[in-house]
Amino acid sequence: MSVRVLVVDDSATMRRIITTTLQADPAISVVGEAADPSEAQQAIRRLCPDVLTLDIEMPNMNGLAFLEKLMRLRPIPVVMVSSLTQAGAEINLRALELGAFDCVAKPNSLNSESFELLGEKVKAASRSRRIRSPKPPLRRDIAPHFSPNGRVVAIGSSTGGVEALVEILSQFPANCPPTLISQHMPATFTKSFAERLNRLCAANVAEATDGAPIQVGNIYLAPGDAHLEIRGLLQPVCKLNHEGRVNGHRPSVDVMFNAVSRHFKSRALGVILTGMGRDGADGLLALRQAGAETIGQDEASCVVYGMPKVAFEIGAITRQMPLDRIAPLILQLTSRTKSEAAL
Repeated sequence: MSVRVLVVDDSATMRRIITTTLQADPAISVVGEAADPSEAQQAIRRLCPDVLTLDIEMPNMNGLAFLEKLMRLRPIPVVMVSSLTQAGAEINLRALELGAFDCVAKPNSLNSESFELLGEKVKAASRSRRIRSPKPPLRRDIAPHFSPNGRVVAIGSSTGGVEALVEILSQFPANCPPTLISQHMPATFTKSFAERLNRLCAANVAEATDGAPIQVGNIYLAPGDAHLEIRGLLQPVCKLNHEGRVNGHRPSVDVMFNAVSRHFKSRALGVILTGMGRDGADGLLALRQAGAETIGQDEASCVVYGMPKVAFEIGAITRQMPLDRIAPLILQLTSRTKSEAAL
């Protein structure tokens, strides 16, 4: 059975582009179009679509307000299709926090690949069982007596990763283990996402820069157009690599995991979270083979059980668990024991 999609956008031209793109996939059927939230509400009741594509800037009620109302009254998987500008990055991140499945860029001359995953994301959204409106936690420090043991944490995520990372990182103490993150996200998003995480977390969160020292109390988010690697032995620092995509992504989780396994070996901790595809699975296996502990998010708590599933199937994961248990385990594995702390 094909995935039934309702396309919501105030531009007739954009509705036609989205419809044509989606209907090129035989597994997708566009059952209707709407020019504004009012039309969309009527179409949802009449057509019962499996997935919505939704623009943000629309007349009468903007897409964000409509999304919030929709998730509260009649939850349905939503893929945001919007202009991924720096000014709009914060709005798109808010959409993800409100429960949107993912965001896709409208096509333009500067973004020729913006629509290449639209159909795949719509199909993945239709299979998602987790539709809710998450509320970001307040900034907190749950481990005031945490004492880092020298391990470095590397986290990879994709679709659903915004919510998952907020939940995990907001539980980290101010002196958290050095943490590297590769989240599949457009370049215009990562700076705003790092700033949002920094407001929610006790630790310092920033977009990674080339040469930044990897130190306790810092969380480094890979820029949306660069692979995050490591250089330096006595004082490891971030290295940004702008080479081609790996597994279709830049940043690639595999690139980061492989770099961490080479530099830190058993002193690393790898974590793979919700996401489409298989990026990160091979790198996580390299981490495990180097003696590192590895954690995977379980199927029930994933928005998309893709990356963790592949990693689990190839034997890359030593512990698989729900999202709400991952942060406590990370802190347990990266903290010194009481006897060590007393020395």
